Formats: sequence, C-alpha cells, structure tokens
Amino acid sequence: MVTLQYKVLLKCNRNMENKEVINTLSEIRNMMAKSTKVLSLSGISSIVVGCFALVASFIANMIINNEWPHYYKVRVLMIMSVVLFLLCFGTVLFFSKRKAEKSGMVFKFNQTVKKMLWNFFLPLMIGGIVCVGLIYQGHYGLTSSFMLLFYGLALINLSNYTFSNIKYLGYIQLILGIIDFLMIKYSLLFWALGFGISHIAYGIFFYCYIEKKNE
Repeated sequence: MVTLQYKVLLKCNRNMENKEVINTLSEIRNMMAKSTKVLSLSGISSIVVGCFALVASFIANMIINNEWPHYYKVRVLMIMSVVLFLLCFGTVLFFSKRKAEKSGMVFKFNQTVKKMLWNFFLPLMIGGIVCVGLIYQGHYGLTSSFMLLFYGLALINLSNYTFSNIKYLGYIQLILGIIDFLMIKYSLLFWALGFGISHIAYGIFFYCYIEKKNE
C-alpha cells in the first residue's frame, strides 16, 4: 500500500515538473517572439490613414475632372501622393510611439524595427518606380492597381515583424489590385476601397478585438 502511494506521488511530481517545464518553455517562446516583433502598431493609426486616403481620393477626383492642362494635373497628383505618404507615415509613427509609452514599452529604432522598415519599404520603392514609369509612358489608369499590388506585398512582408493578421489586409490589397487591373475605368474607386475603406475596417477590428483585449 505504501509502495503504491509512493508511486502515485512520484508520478504526480513528475507530471507537475513536466507542466512547469512546458510553461517555462512557453514563456521563453513568447518572450523571444515579442523581442523579434514590433507590437506598438495602433489600430487608430490605421483608421486615421484610411480617412486621409478617402479625403485624398475625393480631392484627386476633383483634380482629374478639372479643366487644367494634363501635365499640370499629373504634377499636382504626384506632389499630393508624396504629401499623403509622409502624412500617413508620420501618423503611424505618432500613434505607435504613443501606444508604446502607454504600454510601458521603449519605442526606438532597434535592429527589429530596421528590418521591418526595410522589408516594408522595399516593395513600396519598387512599386513607386514602376508607377512613375507608367505615368511617364502615359499609362495613367494602371498606376492605382500597381500601387495596391505592391502595397499588398509590403503589408505581407510587414506581417513577419509585427502582428501576423496584418497580412490579411495585404491580401485584400492584392485582390483589389488585380480587379483594378482588369477594370481600369474604376481605378480611383478601387484605390479608395484599398487605401481608405479597408484601412478603416482593419483599424476598427484591430482596435476592438486585439488592442482592447490586451489592455
């Protein structure tokens, strides 16, 4: 009887030790994952960026339908694109820094952030060069589809260094870019759906179902 009780206790102790080992390994795995990912992205920034894109698409539509000379329209639209990009990038940085400070995290450009930015901006830079080439050759209707396609690839790359669900936003951009490529007449509409509506929808989802649960 005593031997049986001893065996039961020994088995229980081993099970408890195994559980502790598993829990410890799980904690180490989570810590390593956090150290190699940027977790300060904010859902609010995605909403704000989407709103900027919708306003920009409205202004772009007014410019396109204006009676200005064609070369002047192209120049104004390109300048507006650069301003929009800088405004959106600054917005993401501002809200990311604010979220990091609120969560007690250190916001700095470490090796992980540098890798993330490189993998995000590389497809964007290539896409920008392609779009400038299309505009130079007069294929204006194709620029929005290539913007969506390369931006979708950039988001999928980004998902390896931050929240993995951002890749689904990238897939949406790719789908819209392909449809836009086949329906050039509605290019501005698809651009607004991709950079505007989808960003707002993702930002609301991210803020309500991810950020709020982690607070």
